[in-house]
Amino acid sequence: MSTKYRARALWIIPPIVIGVLALLLLKGGKDAPLRVEAEQPARVVRTISVPRVDLRPVAEAYGVVQPARVWTAVAQVSGRVVEMHPRLQDGEILPAGTLLFRIDPVDYELALAQRQAQLAELEMQQQNTANLLAIEQRNFELAQQEARRLQKLADKGTTSRSNADEAERAMLSSRTALQNLKNTLALLPSQRRVIEAQLTQAERDLENTRVRAPFNLRIAGLAMETDQYVSTGQKLFEGDGVDRSEVVAQVGFSSLRHLFMGHGDQAPEAAQFSDGGLSRYADLQAVIEMDMGDHTAQWQAEFVRFTDSIDSETRTIGAVVALDKPFEKIIPGRRPPLSKGMFVNVRLIGRAQPGQLVVPRSAIRNGRVMVIDPQDRLAIVAVEVLYHQGDISVIGSGLEAGQQVVVSDLIPAVEGMRLQAHGDQALQRIIDAAGPTR
Repeated sequence: MSTKYRARALWIIPPIVIGVLALLLLKGGKDAPLRVEAEQPARVVRTISVPRVDLRPVAEAYGVVQPARVWTAVAQVSGRVVEMHPRLQDGEILPAGTLLFRIDPVDYELALAQRQAQLAELEMQQQNTANLLAIEQRNFELAQQEARRLQKLADKGTTSRSNADEAERAMLSSRTALQNLKNTLALLPSQRRVIEAQLTQAERDLENTRVRAPFNLRIAGLAMETDQYVSTGQKLFEGDGVDRSEVVAQVGFSSLRHLFMGHGDQAPEAAQFSDGGLSRYADLQAVIEMDMGDHTAQWQAEFVRFTDSIDSETRTIGAVVALDKPFEKIIPGRRPPLSKGMFVNVRLIGRAQPGQLVVPRSAIRNGRVMVIDPQDRLAIVAVEVLYHQGDISVIGSGLEAGQQVVVSDLIPAVEGMRLQAHGDQALQRIIDAAGPTR
């Protein structure tokens, strides 16, 4: 039995040997496996190319429209209002020279007639005094001759001394009368000037009973009626000039300073701060804008001046811009008349600054910008920001024109990571259009 079992065991060996040989044969016909390293995937990000533009700096502010000229109608004489213009109502526009209202002139006509009569009386008095003076002059000459003749006779003893003294008294009395007439005649010119001044005042008072519009104006705050008695100095209404409107907009110094960049070290002369010189120095232009809901109405305005004071709390200064003939620049349905009380936005535009590098303001994070390097990897660079203007930032250093700036929110942002740039064409057009500001 043992021999039989050993024979069966030997039959198992050949299959095993054949299997081992087959396995070795299969293994010898294949290459050894290669070690493949895992490749980092590239993140797709939105980018823009940094442009170099000729940028006109803009400072924005808000203010309220007001008329450039305001005339207050104050009664210069007292009396009853006997006539008013039929369109003398709040909101009405009346042209220059229009008779607005008239005060009862009877008392002032009487006062004028009285002064004229006094002047005529004075002229007659002057003429009479001159005639009396001529007569009294002749009487004095005769009395003087008589006194001399009697004095000679008295010296010779042919007449009494009393006759000579009486003649001398008559001569002195005539001289006194003559001197009084001369004094009266000398005082008449000053009396004439007094009466003439009173006559002029009466004429002015009579003229002030008729009030006319000094310029094209819009009535506001009317406080009078026909047959109402008005007193001297009483405020009756206001007239807002319609030929020119102004806006006093409070501009922050942080946004105002960059309007004067691009002038080198040349400082404005003292004379340039008046008569529009500052506007010419900085080539300032002004645009008034008003939100109309579905669109924005615009007016091309003129920079006039800065106000004389600075708000210490808000650190702003008032910039005054003006618009001529606002009622002639109406576009029905698109642009209303620029009227008193409107709250508007004012944009001050400075001289063009050539070759400025601009990027979206949102692309700057803590003074750094993400860019794509030539190997398509992320690089984070520090930049110097000259100033911000709306949604863009002007770069002084740290970037070059043509660099690809990442504008996506890249989280996490690991320097050196692989990126795949996808140009944001809409944002690129906005950034490129930052140059031709007008």
